[in-house]
Amino acid sequence: MVKTKLREVRDQLGYSAAEVIRMLLRRASMLGIGVMSATSLKTKLSVWENGHESVSEPYQRLFRDIYGRINEELGFPPEQQDSEAFELRSRLAVARTVDAGTVELFRRQVNDARHADQRFGGITLLDQLRSSAKQVEDVLTYGAGRGWRQQLAAVLTEASTLAGWLALDRNAVGQAWTHYERAKAAAREADSTALLAHATAEQAFVLVDIGDTSQAVEQFAEARRLAERTTPPLLRAWLAAAHGEGLAAANQRDEALRAFDAADALLPSNPVDPELPFVFLAGVHLDRWRGHAAAQLGEPEAVARLAAALPRLPPTFVRAKTRMLVDLAFAYAAAGDRDAALEHSRQARRLGSQIKSDRQLRRLGSLILPGSASGVA
Repeated sequence: MVKTKLREVRDQLGYSAAEVIRMLLRRASMLGIGVMSATSLKTKLSVWENGHESVSEPYQRLFRDIYGRINEELGFPPEQQDSEAFELRSRLAVARTVDAGTVELFRRQVNDARHADQRFGGITLLDQLRSSAKQVEDVLTYGAGRGWRQQLAAVLTEASTLAGWLALDRNAVGQAWTHYERAKAAAREADSTALLAHATAEQAFVLVDIGDTSQAVEQFAEARRLAERTTPPLLRAWLAAAHGEGLAAANQRDEALRAFDAADALLPSNPVDPELPFVFLAGVHLDRWRGHAAAQLGEPEAVARLAAALPRLPPTFVRAKTRMLVDLAFAYAAAGDRDAALEHSRQARRLGSQIKSDRQLRRLGSLILPGSASGVA
């Protein structure tokens, strides 16, 4: 039997049918959407996944949310549009109404999504961000006034990079790459070297995740070259740390440590810039990043560095905490401390399941405990 895309995505994410039903019901409850019972959903899920019946709304929306995928990736038809002429007239009319309030509204949507993601993860946000990015892109496509184009393009860049990061966290690597390509194009229209360098570096993490570390290292280096001397030190520090992570993934120890030393040297005394709301290096963030690289490299200092940083992490950074717990599980395992590795992996799994960080849950699946022949995930 040929698998439907809907079933392929579930298999890729490693969810059981029972888990999917629970997530569908929970998400429907959060949105106030009336759906069938768990018993009926069990039967219907099988029918949908076997291709015997098309998934209707509102279930398409629910699947997009819980899986972090778009309609095409799930095998759903594209959203229906009105007649072409009517649609074109409507879009042109909307584009002509852009003003400062419109730009600020879009910018606020992205900022709100960024802060919500830190605390709750991306399960409630990815579809919303895709919609916001599409709205901004439409306004640009259909003729926003010259005075607003660069500002709108900057907002589109930020929305797309955030959507790319959330898609990557859901293991939707193809979707993430597409978001970053759109971000880079928008950054060029915004004429912003800072935004282009940031989007280029974030896209390189997709290459890390698919195992193409040599290409990733080249792309991180390109992002740093783009930003050299023309962007704030805070961004250059972030880019150096990102490069360091890529080098660590490529097992280039000395180069990775030099990149983190460069990040330390570049980091300003006040590492907060309202013009760079997407850069977080204040306080514990650079320390935890360096700890992650140390864990990747199997450095003896990894446990001490990560353990010291964990209690300093602000409670709102839930995704970051999940990654730190995963890093500690690997670091303790490398140090031969089975009990500590197991405890941190359990904490990471609970938190990762809560925010649906499929990326970190996938990492846990490859954890080998000391004295064990298989992973714990």
